[in-house]
Amino acid sequence: MNKDIISNIITLIRNINYNHDNKNDQNIVVNIIYNNIIENIIKILIQKGFITNVRKYCKKKKNYLIFNLYKNKKKKIILKQISRSGVRIYSKYKKIQKILGGAGIIILSTSRGIMSNREAFLERIGGEILCYIY
Repeated sequence: MNKDIISNIITLIRNINYNHDNKNDQNIVVNIIYNNIIENIIKILIQKGFITNVRKYCKKKKNYLIFNLYKNKKKKIILKQISRSGVRIYSKYKKIQKILGGAGIIILSTSRGIMSNREAFLERIGGEILCYIY
């Protein structure tokens, strides 16, 4: 069993994005187990417009998050995991790369929590690079 929750959420969103019906634009409902790390990643995706309508609920003493993943035929969400459980990739704030000329997002785990590359640059703080979104 895989204990890396970040790779689980990235894989879940990636699989839903590629395997769902591509005939029309629609919102896809996703149900995942709640965790503070997952909640922070979801907040970044909400700010960037990839996810809408997030709700938290409890079932059999376990907390879950339900959210809608917006899907558009012309615009697919591409997620690429960088740090893995065996290989951690760290970067200083000055050396954080720009994805697609600044159009993409890098999610970092810093000492002040999980944040996007723009927030980390403004706060002048580096950290572990979790994933790229573009």
